[in-house]
Amino acid sequence: MRLLSILLLIVPTATAASPDPAVSLATGRLRGSALAQGGAVFKGIPYAQPPVGDLRWRPPVPVKPWSSERGATAFGPPCAQNSNGRMLANSSEDCLFLNVWTADWPPHSRKPVMLWLHGGGNYAGTASGANFDGESLARRGVVLVTVNYRLTVFGFFAHPELTRESAHHASGNYGLMDQVAALQWVRDNIERFGGDPTNVTVFGQSAGAVDANVLMTSPLTKGLFQRVIAESGTVTRNPDAATLSMTALGAVMKVKSGPVAYSDAPPLAEAESQGAEFGSLQHLRALPAADLLKLVAGPQMSIGPANGIVVDGWVLPKPPAQVFSTGQEHRVPLLIGNNSRERTPPPVAPEDLRRAIEAMYGPLAPKAFTLYGDRAAEWVVDTMYRCPVIAQLNWHAPRSPSFEYEFDRAAPGREAVGAVHGTEVAYVFGALNPNYADADRAISSAMQQYWTNFAKTGNPNGPGLTQWPKFDAAARGYIEFTGDGPVAAEGLRRAYCDLYVENVQRLMRE
Repeated sequence: MRLLSILLLIVPTATAASPDPAVSLATGRLRGSALAQGGAVFKGIPYAQPPVGDLRWRPPVPVKPWSSERGATAFGPPCAQNSNGRMLANSSEDCLFLNVWTADWPPHSRKPVMLWLHGGGNYAGTASGANFDGESLARRGVVLVTVNYRLTVFGFFAHPELTRESAHHASGNYGLMDQVAALQWVRDNIERFGGDPTNVTVFGQSAGAVDANVLMTSPLTKGLFQRVIAESGTVTRNPDAATLSMTALGAVMKVKSGPVAYSDAPPLAEAESQGAEFGSLQHLRALPAADLLKLVAGPQMSIGPANGIVVDGWVLPKPPAQVFSTGQEHRVPLLIGNNSRERTPPPVAPEDLRRAIEAMYGPLAPKAFTLYGDRAAEWVVDTMYRCPVIAQLNWHAPRSPSFEYEFDRAAPGREAVGAVHGTEVAYVFGALNPNYADADRAISSAMQQYWTNFAKTGNPNGPGLTQWPKFDAAARGYIEFTGDGPVAAEGLRRAYCDLYVENVQRLMRE
């Protein structure tokens, strides 16, 4: 009887008098919402204390227990961020919430878990909204989790005084610390929602993909996830390609005219120096969130070439690309790729493109001139997205199963611009509006099945799907998602990416 009583305390419940699903955690009881087709969703679950007051710019602190039942039927606010030069109206520093979907309630067995990290450059975005509704993926046999994490000056800010007060003698990367805390919450709680804490896939897009990749190099995440899916984000970064691309977004930036050194994430001292320019820690901690955001209201201010991530010595003891290149990353299956267009710069003067290529490629620049001519758009996509995927896979695939893709399907009405940055997300989440055609829905269905197959087994392949070849450095097999569906191919942009890889190796030696 004692064992039965204990089991009744931990098993999720849904009674006739109260049909909405409920679950009891160590921190307290949650009441979620039933899904119309069966299953449940729990929204706005706190996974850490609000990082406000003295907790601003500190590692996330475990949630305090609550006594009465807590409603989990509405998303929490987005993390504090700017929009059009001012603080986004509904954003807040009190934002460390996550959301859970399951198609099986009460749960009858443990299912693989997929944890989503949203994009936005680590200075914008949120997982708390309809764009990342997890029900469609959950119906493919997984438990889906989406996570908010601190952004911009709150999430990616280093300061010498912060480093001095830290027990780890580190600062910055607070947004990454939040992601680690969310993974720890999954480890400790997801079984109550029918998830398997020993089978977790981290997946993300853009900055979320960058973050997922760099978490593979952190000692703090060892054992917290078993697979990674990265959409349009890698551990390598080339500043001059980013310069041309950001010009397309309206940023006032100039192409460098001198040589560049390779760095996928800056060292702590460099980030501390930039942070100290904002003033003393006492002054900064006393400022309201809106006033702090005014200090970084310019285009991507306080966010550097690696989306604000720094080599802080604790979350990231070494530069992530260096960790990959020396085979020290977590050896987990990786599915990674990009979109065929991603970002297109505005018209670029040939001499500006030439200076940027010379700065990046140095002695290899003549080869780049021969390959690219004046085609700046191709160069931007290759050096920011496409070829960094190849570089990372060349490092990782010899040690762990790896799969590459390219998404090449424009959204309806956007055919002229092609498959730009973020286009694939609606397909992955099955969130296509009525304007999408049957062909789009078929692509979406295939992508969701590939993604969830990979989450379950580390292999995206399954019945009824085009065979997705494993990546290896020789053949470089990959899947292309086109209007005709998935197509298997080899050697994506081989000559261009060979040059990119050669140049990364050169820069890392210098």
